[in-house]
Amino acid sequence: MKFENTSVMNFEGAFRGMRNPKDSWDISDSWTDESGYHIGEKDMDLAHRLIAAGSEHRKFMRQIFVSVDIKAPLYWWKEMDTYKIGTTSNSCSTMHKLTAYPITLESFETDDYHPELLDVSGFIDMLEVMRQAYLKTKNPLVWKELVRWLPSSWLQKRTYTMTYENLYRIVRQREFHKLSEWHRFIDWAHTLPYAEELIFYEGESPWPQ
Repeated sequence: MKFENTSVMNFEGAFRGMRNPKDSWDISDSWTDESGYHIGEKDMDLAHRLIAAGSEHRKFMRQIFVSVDIKAPLYWWKEMDTYKIGTTSNSCSTMHKLTAYPITLESFETDDYHPELLDVSGFIDMLEVMRQAYLKTKNPLVWKELVRWLPSSWLQKRTYTMTYENLYRIVRQREFHKLSEWHRFIDWAHTLPYAEELIFYEGESPWPQ
């Protein structure tokens, strides 16, 4: 599982909008310089109060956007597809590119694979034979069989966009999941700007003033 080309956008817009309900822009203390956006102490205090107040109050979290390329197995994508609201993904196509590259062990999720428990080399060889047969014959029936027997450990790359609010919910719902991929996803989330202060914030705060 890999995370590449991560970018986080619109901190400035999100924190400016965060102060719209009280017209309190004059006390905002965040700033931007050549190294990026810096959240001031007063703005962070308000952000924490809004986060603690509930999803209907922390709307600014929905305006901090994340884009990332994720290469993950189909069985993980099946669970990630649960999160449809506020997210968009654009995937590499199995339909168009399945037969474009040799099928090897590296085509599948193997980060915690234990070959002593299961030898999959013969199965992978079978898939590669079908791939080569399709390239020679262009027979759609062969292609259909290749798709039919493709295991859910097949790695698929998607460019995925989401918000800090999406991440706030995902990391809490998947923290203790059996799949190790969710732990790697959460580890990646920890690397995002102000992740500890916003996405992983757990403190209790009084109602914002």
